Amino acid sequence: MQSNRQKRTNDPEGMRRRVLDKAEESFQARGFHATSLGDVMAAAAVTGGALHHHFPTKKALALAVIEERVAEVVRRTWVEPLRSSASVRAGVRQVFATVADRLERQGFVRGCPLNNLAHELSLADSDFRVRLASIFKEWRSAIADKVRADQQAGGEAGTDPERFAASVVALYSGAMSMAKTAQDSSLLRLCAKELDESAGGVLN
Repeated sequence: MQSNRQKRTNDPEGMRRRVLDKAEESFQARGFHATSLGDVMAAAAVTGGALHHHFPTKKALALAVIEERVAEVVRRTWVEPLRSSASVRAGVRQVFATVADRLERQGFVRGCPLNNLAHELSLADSDFRVRLASIFKEWRSAIADKVRADQQAGGEAGTDPERFAASVVALYSGAMSMAKTAQDSSLLRLCAKELDESAGGVLN
């Protein structure tokens, strides 16, 4: 007689997470177009039927990666640290330093997950473009909101929140692209330092 407490061997949510993890990894390392569903199935050790149950098309899989993985990376890397930082400038400095530290320990640079997919997919499909653009908007908004909070506390006089946010996102995105191409994470520190030291720079 089987116990009512017998554990289920089937774990559909665990399988779904595994597929998303492997798809995200392959999209970042090889690109969306160079990754086949067969590649993802093999890496995640799932059948075609199991994969298609959750993700009927490659596009559906990519949208889920963008929604559940890439957006979360931006929130974890940028949005949450900024909200808890003493000031927007301290938060930006800390993000650059934290990412550079992690990349140095990792030993290679795959680039910014959002940037990578934006470069490849923004002109390929309007659904991809709209969702990727919304993540960029959320990222900029988090920075701009922190500027406004600093202004309410008496700081950041004369700083335009939207312009500051766009500049920081552009700087980070460009630095990550260069670091990926050169496989040199020190470029992140270089870019942040230049902003910090330049007269009237964003981080002064």
